[in-house]
Amino acid sequence: MARKETAADTAAEPGRLKQIALTYKMTRKADSKIGLVLAAVGIVTLGVFLAIGFLIGHPIYLGIFGLLLAFLASAIVFGRRAERAAFGQMEGQPGAAAAVLDNIGRGWTTTPAVAMNRSQDVVHRAVGKAGIVLVAEGNPNRVKSLLAAEKKKMARIVSDVPVHDILVGTGEGQVELKKLRTTMLKLPRVLAGPQVTATNDRLRAMGDIMSNLPLPKGPMPKGMRMPRGKMR
Repeated sequence: MARKETAADTAAEPGRLKQIALTYKMTRKADSKIGLVLAAVGIVTLGVFLAIGFLIGHPIYLGIFGLLLAFLASAIVFGRRAERAAFGQMEGQPGAAAAVLDNIGRGWTTTPAVAMNRSQDVVHRAVGKAGIVLVAEGNPNRVKSLLAAEKKKMARIVSDVPVHDILVGTGEGQVELKKLRTTMLKLPRVLAGPQVTATNDRLRAMGDIMSNLPLPKGPMPKGMRMPRGKMR
């Protein structure tokens, strides 16, 4: 059994290394100084611990410890800059907010594109202990009507659950894509687990606009795909 686990770990290792390499290449396209920054962080961290080691007479022990911390510090910096680069590339792209919501963490149930118009302004829905959060992305003037209609629908179906709305963007009163997850996690938790489950059940029973409404007449917006249910 142990041999099988070792073989599986060995086989997975090249995959992890390849993923790290791809992430580094992606980050370097948006952050050309990433290599210099990581090298500087590692060298400075190791240098500090080596200096302390020589001062107290234990350069080998402090050098090994410093090497481990240098690797850890570089990994943390790399992770943050890679995340920043990813958000930078996603900013302004249709569906970017839905990708963030999908990775918000446990305790949240997300439903992308519960409302959409011809201009591809879209509203996504997330349900958690904070209640219902409607996340909109698109033109601020156009998407407000979508938000208002969706909030009115929520008031009819789940009137006892708080509904928050967030408009993703970089303008005044909007939340930047990179701050979306943090903003949602800071919302006060007012629902218990069973209430969250009951809310999700009621919303599923209601259904979403993407599955209930007929397709609009006229040419389909560029880049928009037909839902699978409509193709059958």
